Amino acid sequence: MNQQTNKLLTSVAFSMVITASAVSGQTVEAAEVVVLDATVIVGNSLYADQVNALKTPTPIIDVPQSLSITTADDISIRGFDSIGDIVDYTPGVSMSQGEGHRDAVVFRGVRSTADFFVDGVRDDVQYYRPLYNIEQVEILRGPNALLFGRGGAGGILNRVTKKGVIGENFNGYSTAINTYGGAEVAVDSNVVINEDTAFRINAYYNTFKNHRDYSDGEGYGVNPTFKFQLAEKTTLDVSFEYIDYDRSIDRGIPTANGKPVDALNDIVFGDPNLNKSEFETRAIRAMLQHEFSDTLKGIFTASYTNSDKLYQNFYAANYDEATPDQVTLDGYRDTTNRKNFLLSGNLVYELETNDIEHTLLFGAEFGDSSSENDRYNPEFDDGSGGTIDKKVFQISQRKVSGVGFNAGGLDVGPFTNLNDDTESDLTVYSFYLQDEIKLSEELILVLGGRFDSFDINVTDNTPGSTDGSQTDEEITPRTGIIYKPQENISIYASYSETFLPQSGEQFADLGAQGLDPDQFTNLEAGVKWDFAHGYSVTAAIFKIEQDIVQDDGTGGSETLNSEITGFEAQFNSQITDQWSLTAGYSYLDGETDSGERPFELPEHMFSIWNHYQVTEKFGLGLGAIYQDESKIKIKDKDLAKGSADLPDFFRIDAAAYYQISENLRLQVNIENLLDEEYYPSAHYIDQASVGSPINATFQVVGRF
Repeated sequence: MNQQTNKLLTSVAFSMVITASAVSGQTVEAAEVVVLDATVIVGNSLYADQVNALKTPTPIIDVPQSLSITTADDISIRGFDSIGDIVDYTPGVSMSQGEGHRDAVVFRGVRSTADFFVDGVRDDVQYYRPLYNIEQVEILRGPNALLFGRGGAGGILNRVTKKGVIGENFNGYSTAINTYGGAEVAVDSNVVINEDTAFRINAYYNTFKNHRDYSDGEGYGVNPTFKFQLAEKTTLDVSFEYIDYDRSIDRGIPTANGKPVDALNDIVFGDPNLNKSEFETRAIRAMLQHEFSDTLKGIFTASYTNSDKLYQNFYAANYDEATPDQVTLDGYRDTTNRKNFLLSGNLVYELETNDIEHTLLFGAEFGDSSSENDRYNPEFDDGSGGTIDKKVFQISQRKVSGVGFNAGGLDVGPFTNLNDDTESDLTVYSFYLQDEIKLSEELILVLGGRFDSFDINVTDNTPGSTDGSQTDEEITPRTGIIYKPQENISIYASYSETFLPQSGEQFADLGAQGLDPDQFTNLEAGVKWDFAHGYSVTAAIFKIEQDIVQDDGTGGSETLNSEITGFEAQFNSQITDQWSLTAGYSYLDGETDSGERPFELPEHMFSIWNHYQVTEKFGLGLGAIYQDESKIKIKDKDLAKGSADLPDFFRIDAAAYYQISENLRLQVNIENLLDEEYYPSAHYIDQASVGSPINATFQVVGRF
């Protein structure tokens, strides 16, 4: 669609939802517009203080690890539209650039593109995850292999989706447009079919625009779901989700003298037609919950996803301040087809023996994943009839043309140089057991272990290559102790492990064959205190040890060790009836074998958000985030250039809300209120993202 069509559709949708709201004879509580109930389905009950990802009905105060929850209310009222927005306000985690085409989160200094889950089921495809159908987002820090298997070295992110609600009809909507012209329309409708069945559908359509040249794109998603009350103690949720988007890729700007080159802030080192990502996925999910007795419950899930992705791009591969008008460009075209079939079953059994209470979790998982991946590099004209894989371009010529680097006589060939072409098949079997042992009202023990069998076969279709396979079997333990001097205070300590096979997160290849998986261990101690109504504070100290196994070049292996230590704190409060405040802080330190600080590890990170209800209808929000400087990741080939840092930054955000009626709210969310220049993330040393200047999103939210 062209820009005028997009604007017209947005205007029409905007008018329709306001009109529908005005003519509707139904009303809802004002809180239903402002606060979308943040609840989690566990068994047949709803718990507002428990985490879906934990698989057992455990109150947050009794969980021996750090975690953060962002509810649907937070997402709506604070104008969040991406995983990155949530991460900005979460202690201990930050965003990596993700090469401009995927979510990439750095959990306590460990970058991941695969430690994502939907309703506790792995969602490891690389894409930008929308929030249109999300009840809440849970971020658990520390290795989590017991519940989630491989990976999760620094943490995991779980999205809890909205399910059908039996016995209630409602319709919700939101429309938004930002100052760059990007817009979104979303709907949430629940229909009672009969006393035992409900149908719910969430959908969105958006256009992508931001502060960078050539930013463009559009996408949509739809998620119909049914809830069936099969019997008094049995429910079944079945859903289908389809997501399709096409958007531009921006890899940022190069560095010089150890920092991003401010003079290049307005330059996009790519092409408006060739820097793009196309993504399409279809997902079928089912969750059966059955209460066998008052003490035994079961949750069984099945999930099938089929995803196709293309991303192609040019980016700055090298820059030298001695020749400020020249940049070396590289690029590639990558396609991926991924099919995932996952089955899991969990039994939660509660029993009491000799005045000791046990909550036993028995779990098993089966996963089958097949992938097809290829990558093509460009062939640039070398000026004498030959081709080269990289080329130096004049920045000033790009500025004059105003179109991009692949324009105005700058010759570049198509993506025809085959680099990789692989097919992989992965089979995973997992079994785990955990016991939460309540020895007394004051003392709880958590003991558990998991067995994983990870079998991968890779076919390499590139000429002269050989196929391969590898099987890894790992046992990962988890232990924890919680002491509760009072019901509202818990002091805990925990130990956990996880692993990552040599094939990595996306298993496009085997990696170093025959080598053991990388190993990660975590020690954590902390306190959680709900010290007054509406007030809570959590704090933790931790240490992550990483043992990275690699080929030593002589047919053997060597292990590179590193250690990350840190402190995290979170504070939530309802200071007055009108004023609420949340804040988070993290301190991160680390050292590699060579004595260097690890990449992407800001020493200090801080966030705060205030919501003040000025009148019954009018409210204000004010927040800030601070991220300390951090080292940008560097490839071996770039070592001669030296290191570079992302500078520290401080950003203020604001919001205003007006409740027109019980079922209609207007709001504006402003990012970077002071218009600071900053660089929030990077992928490698010559790809630093440029933060957005001051911008606003205007939104209408309501129900009818």
